Amino acid sequence: ELENQLVAKSKTLDELKQSLASNGSAEQTPEAQSLRIAELCEMKDSIVNQVAQLKASMESILEQWRAYDEIYAEVSLMTTRYLYCIDQCKPSEEEASLEALKKQVKTLQ
Repeated sequence: ELENQLVAKSKTLDELKQSLASNGSAEQTPEAQSLRIAELCEMKDSIVNQVAQLKASMESILEQWRAYDEIYAEVSLMTTRYLYCIDQCKPSEEEASLEALKKQVKTLQ
């Protein structure tokens, strides 16, 4: 999307250059127009560089999010497994009663 916006801005800048070069106001000298065009070109180059830096930064951030998603999925799966194991290890209410425990002790003896 940023690249599309940059292309659109570049086209607009080129149109402005052509318009300025062809129409040229009476107040500005050709030298002043050339300087302004040079300034606009420098601004365009600066924007291109900023977009390239932003793109590289965003790619790095996206890669970090992908790694986070993978690790989160693994941790979530392990947590679910541990919770299942804990749930399976809990004695039921019947087994937890004192009488049931006494009965188990007698059976084991």
